[in-house]
Amino acid sequence: MAFFPKTFTALALAASIALPLPAAALDDQQKKEFGEFIKQYLIENPEIMLEVQDALQKKQEAQRLVKANMAIEENTTDIFDSKNDVTLGNPKGDVTVVEFFDYNCSYCRHALPDMQAMLKKDKNVRFVLKEFPILGPDSVAAHKVADAFRKLAPEKYADFHVALLGTEGRASDETAIAVAASLGVKEDKIRAEMAKSPNDGIVQATYQLASTLGISGTPSYVIGNELVPGAVGLDDLEAKVKNMRSCGKTAC
Repeated sequence: MAFFPKTFTALALAASIALPLPAAALDDQQKKEFGEFIKQYLIENPEIMLEVQDALQKKQEAQRLVKANMAIEENTTDIFDSKNDVTLGNPKGDVTVVEFFDYNCSYCRHALPDMQAMLKKDKNVRFVLKEFPILGPDSVAAHKVADAFRKLAPEKYADFHVALLGTEGRASDETAIAVAASLGVKEDKIRAEMAKSPNDGIVQATYQLASTLGISGTPSYVIGNELVPGAVGLDDLEAKVKNMRSCGKTAC
């Protein structure tokens, strides 16, 4: 058992019946004794540090979400109605799900069936794909091809997206070109479109938007007033869509 100095015992007793004293109200000896007690207590009860860490993470996450919610309100058009994004599902759907994704993101690949299932089951959801290449040069190159394909054959983009994201191995310029060719858009047309209309500005705008929202990984979703990081699964996405219809928020 740790030894408690008499001075600390008196302080602890006083603290139990009164508001804590400010640090300035303690003399040097009292501060030393108080600090030694806290150190010894933490050494004897190290699990408290895990509780503190957990509380800190929860507080930081709550602060991050509050900041993200404010950013969503201030950037509604860029998030939900950018002319550079592809919309799947019902273009006039009553709830919109926005996904930031990278063609080389393994979690995005795992989340692909969630989007497909949602669109198959829910005919009144609007799903917006926001290309966010953050996993290296290959990702940037693949997304450049995707952008050119979207401009040349927008009606086939959904098939292109599923095929490229579902391809085994790393997505790149070559694999994206191969997927485009399999859907009837030849390489020379893709290359010409890429030269005529590069998507550098589009990607930079997406990077800036993601930074404003606090997005650093993929997939990340925006639904209504909420930023939803990670591949949370179909059940979670559907629950948030249901709540949006019920009360106008992702959590009622």
